[in-house]
Amino acid sequence: MFKPLNQDIFLITNTNIDNYSNVKIFNDIPSIRAHLQDKQSIAFVPTMGNLHAGHLTLIKHAKQLSHEVVVSIFVNRLQFLPHEDFSRYPRTIEQDCVLLDELNVNTIFVPDEKILFPTHQEFLLALPPIADTLEGEFRPGFFRGVTTIVLKLFNIIQPSLALFGKKDYQQLFMVQQMVKQLNLPIEIIASETVRASDGLALSSRNQYLEKSQRSEASYLFQTLNYIKEEIISSHKDFASLQEKSMQQLTKRGWKVDYIQICNRISLAPAQNRNEPLVILAAAWLDKTRLIDNVEV
Repeated sequence: MFKPLNQDIFLITNTNIDNYSNVKIFNDIPSIRAHLQDKQSIAFVPTMGNLHAGHLTLIKHAKQLSHEVVVSIFVNRLQFLPHEDFSRYPRTIEQDCVLLDELNVNTIFVPDEKILFPTHQEFLLALPPIADTLEGEFRPGFFRGVTTIVLKLFNIIQPSLALFGKKDYQQLFMVQQMVKQLNLPIEIIASETVRASDGLALSSRNQYLEKSQRSEASYLFQTLNYIKEEIISSHKDFASLQEKSMQQLTKRGWKVDYIQICNRISLAPAQNRNEPLVILAAAWLDKTRLIDNVEV
């Protein structure tokens, strides 16, 4: 069950992020709204920080689309379950600001929880059934937390464009549907997944992997590509293909949450290979949970 934010507030402390040559850094809502009020065509990239090449690709894309780019850095407690890694999620604000400064990003928004959640968050969106499938099945309340914070940030920044990566495919889908159904005047831009040389999708959580696990981690992507090739080669029994792939991962020591062949338009389980398809997966390699997807 989703629980509103309580008085346990996580604050940004011991940072020195005020002196960069190319960017303005804002911690409160009135000042960033005042700064952006006369800006045209704002491109927005929301992040949880600990920036890597995937984030930087999104930001570079944003800079191609608009002269005014805003990047937010906020680790959103609402999308973490009680047993998950909120407290140890990597926070590297100073390093992140250096990277953004080097990219000549215009504006960075780095709020504390007390700024975005001054009271208990009791007003929440009622989400469609798709929010309780795939990631939503294994992380109950995750998408309610995601959509809550994204809607808050959209309301504060008032962007014309917002960029999200395809690695978090269902999250991208949920944001697209929220914008569409709530008639928000924002264009959602999807950016391709950025991968390491062996195919592993870049993620802040990859740093949880032990050195001995790093080479094995790319096998999830290899598995999705195997399924893709089987579908292209006229394999029609999706259920058996999913089950076989899950068994292969399990034999290698993975704990699989799901592998699902879905319709890209609805994210419902696909029925045949003539649909626009995406293969989504989530699996644990010891204590590290990896997600990935491949479009067909």
